[in-house]
Amino acid sequence: METNARKIRLSKSVVRQKALTAVLLMLFTMLFFDTNFYTGFNLLDLVNSLSIYLILAFGITIVIIAGGIDLSIGGILAISGIIAIKLMVFLPIFLAIAAAVLVGAVIGAINGYLVVYQNSEPLIITLGTGMVLTGFAQQLTDAHPVGPDNLEYMMIANGKLFNVIPNLVLIMLGVFIIFFMILRYTQFGRNCFAIGGDYEVAKYSGISVRRTKTAAFVLCGMAAALGGVMLSSKLNSGSSVYGESSALTVISAVVVGGTSLAGGIGGIPQTALGLLVFGIMENAMNMLGIGAYFQMIIRGAVIVAILCLDSYSRKLKRETV
Repeated sequence: METNARKIRLSKSVVRQKALTAVLLMLFTMLFFDTNFYTGFNLLDLVNSLSIYLILAFGITIVIIAGGIDLSIGGILAISGIIAIKLMVFLPIFLAIAAAVLVGAVIGAINGYLVVYQNSEPLIITLGTGMVLTGFAQQLTDAHPVGPDNLEYMMIANGKLFNVIPNLVLIMLGVFIIFFMILRYTQFGRNCFAIGGDYEVAKYSGISVRRTKTAAFVLCGMAAALGGVMLSSKLNSGSSVYGESSALTVISAVVVGGTSLAGGIGGIPQTALGLLVFGIMENAMNMLGIGAYFQMIIRGAVIVAILCLDSYSRKLKRETV
């Protein structure tokens, strides 16, 4: 009996920590192949390649936890990089970056106002906002990539601390810490969980639900804008096509990590794990020489499998209660 109980507890733990289980399973599997997967260069490059997606994901995690969704992050990513490059003609680099991030905050505030104060459907309204931003980005650039005149801009994302640790990884870790602290240790973070868990209960318990949810959209817009600036710095150009599929990729990873689209459940570390699932999977399949078409099949199958585990986890939880 005790052995069976132990097995059940282990099974529940594996199901609950599905993203972590997937990461550990992939890391274990790569031990049996003769590749450069476990070299320091590859692992650091893996994290570096995920850093921009992670920055975007940390922002949208807060919105989803608060019971919202934001499909405009791809448009914000595209236009913020272009704005930073355009403004560098008149302003110092860091002022241009600050202005681009501020634009992201303003767009987030507009999204929040339309969703929260006008009771608009967040999925549709943010999709529309993203399309408007992409159109503006095309107008600003005539649908052609634009490059900065200052080469120092490129070094922001491509430089390395001590010629070892990429600046982009350090910036991502800074955003991780800030957003983790906000969600875990502030009243605002606790309010986001409460609103996502039950909007009406949160409202009648005295929480300023409108301001809190709008602030979540603002933070998401700022994170997306920062990600866009870092992408344009990394590629040394801004373009209206950047971020075309970013929203769906990031949201998929956030959900795979354990953040519920229904709101009220999730966290920043879980989001990081969700993106690691995608990053490690792609890196490992490239090293094993798996074809691009078959990679797509595997990625889709893994997403479906993990979400099925998520449903099974909720079923176990209901049965336990």
